[in-house]
Amino acid sequence: MTSLFAFISCSSLISLASKVVNNINTLKSKSTVFKEAVSPSLINTSFSFFLFNCIVISVLLLSSSTAMAKPPAIQLATNYRQDIDVTQYYVSEKLDGIRAYWDGHQLISKQGNVFTAPAWFIKSFPTTAIDGELWIARQQFEKVSGIVRTQDNKNEQWKQIKFMIFDLPKNATSFEQRINEMRALVTEINSPYLKMIEQQKLSNTEALFNLLNKVVMDKGEGLMLHHQDALYQIKRSRDLMKLKRFEDAEATVIAYLPGKGKYKGLLGAILVKNKEGVTFKIGTGFSDQERKNPPPIGSLVTYRFTGKTNNNIPRFASFVRIRVIY
Repeated sequence: MTSLFAFISCSSLISLASKVVNNINTLKSKSTVFKEAVSPSLINTSFSFFLFNCIVISVLLLSSSTAMAKPPAIQLATNYRQDIDVTQYYVSEKLDGIRAYWDGHQLISKQGNVFTAPAWFIKSFPTTAIDGELWIARQQFEKVSGIVRTQDNKNEQWKQIKFMIFDLPKNATSFEQRINEMRALVTEINSPYLKMIEQQKLSNTEALFNLLNKVVMDKGEGLMLHHQDALYQIKRSRDLMKLKRFEDAEATVIAYLPGKGKYKGLLGAILVKNKEGVTFKIGTGFSDQERKNPPPIGSLVTYRFTGKTNNNIPRFASFVRIRVIY
């Protein structure tokens, strides 16, 4: 099954890469500006790099035995609304980690992949279901992502990770009651790898945004608000909200734009298309290393932005990272 999946995945990726190159060539034939911006060698290099990545991914898939489970039924958040009474909500930090679901026996990703956690990591975990985040620290997403995606149940690097609890999916009580249950559970288990995300009440909206500013200043991602009386709902719930300074979304890389000035000879920007079909460029947020080795053509990237123009183009789009789907 894994071999078949790898073959199908590679074939699909190659097909996608070919379509991307064909689309670029079509754009070049119709646009003088685009023709000058994208050289044939850059297209060929992009395709070759994409094809190489496809082969590497396929080899990894063929050589691994990633266990699959049914994707867990989880609750998803909506964006913050200004018409709420903040005093009715518990507020916690939005961790920049990997979402995980403990089903009483194993840790599962949103897509249904089983994390190969060492036996000593999950040894004391309870039989009850837990919704949480595999996390190391702020701005350590790439590190935790790299560790949890390894297929090595003896990986000592898991000692850096904690499973941060933020809900109990099978507990049919209010969120306020579930908080007490989570605190009691963490105390009873007493595992160095099982912790609870701090939940607190705030007196007003001003206090909420003061906390947001502090978290962001300290390199945190944002806040989560959960209504005190809410049940765990297997859907995108209005009782669970995320609050961040910036919005973020995903888009597919379709071309490279060359750099100028100090970035001459490096990546200047990437041309992307989002899920609404809007094409735009992202020229900020890249490290020097990422400008030397940009996200592959056809890859999905996460970008940050502040609102949209009348033409539905994200304002001040900035690159965050290549999107990791696990």
